[in-house]
Amino acid sequence: MEVILVPAFADNYIYVLRDAASGKVGVVDPGDASPVQAELERRGWTLTHIFLTHHHNDHIGGVAELKARHRATVIGARADAHRIPDLDVALGDGDRTVFGEQTARVIAVPGHTSGHIAFWFEAAETLFSGDTLFSLGCGRLFEGTPAQMWESLQALRSLTDSTRIYCGHEYTQSNGRFALTVDPDNSALQQRMEEVAALRERNQPTIPTTIGLERRTNPFLRADDPGVQSAIGLSGAPAVEVFTELRHRKDHFRG
Repeated sequence: MEVILVPAFADNYIYVLRDAASGKVGVVDPGDASPVQAELERRGWTLTHIFLTHHHNDHIGGVAELKARHRATVIGARADAHRIPDLDVALGDGDRTVFGEQTARVIAVPGHTSGHIAFWFEAAETLFSGDTLFSLGCGRLFEGTPAQMWESLQALRSLTDSTRIYCGHEYTQSNGRFALTVDPDNSALQQRMEEVAALRERNQPTIPTTIGLERRTNPFLRADDPGVQSAIGLSGAPAVEVFTELRHRKDHFRG
């Protein structure tokens, strides 16, 4: 499955997908129709599927125009059916949806929003995590609780290490600056930040990342790690308490 990054707004990523075997073309979280349509025209592709992780406008703002233009099928969360216009296929946790020769499993990941879902294409080892799991970070808790988000992140970190993560925003460098404040002795994190700095200097994306890399370097996946717990003065505390403190610190971080 081919995945093409389409930048939008200040730091969003929209993803155009193509299943080579069938020729089906999809898009994930098209907050803006214009750059998606430009990419489709450049490649001579017709859109067939629209995948939505959550209801925020920077992820769904282009849906109506793209659906009207291509008659594409809109796929999203059953829990958000009342907040996603033009929804054709409503899915919940554990449901599967077919995209050409590919099949995606839906994973419910509430926290950033109450109805947030992720799409995991198991055979392609590809995850579209929206604003739940970021490279070196996680989404703000606008509608969910820390316990919900921690459970959601545990579900995602249990996927295969080689799973590629395509998230909703280019936040890696700022997330990494925070991560170093709560995980300062992590040599893998230090090395990764050097690589991230080099990529951003060339204005290149830091996405995709992988589950394996995030498990080693993302503090929000490591709330049950003794090193992270010790660094923030919560050794032996329940993981959800540690996660809550990490999220609180990140919300007020100005580095």
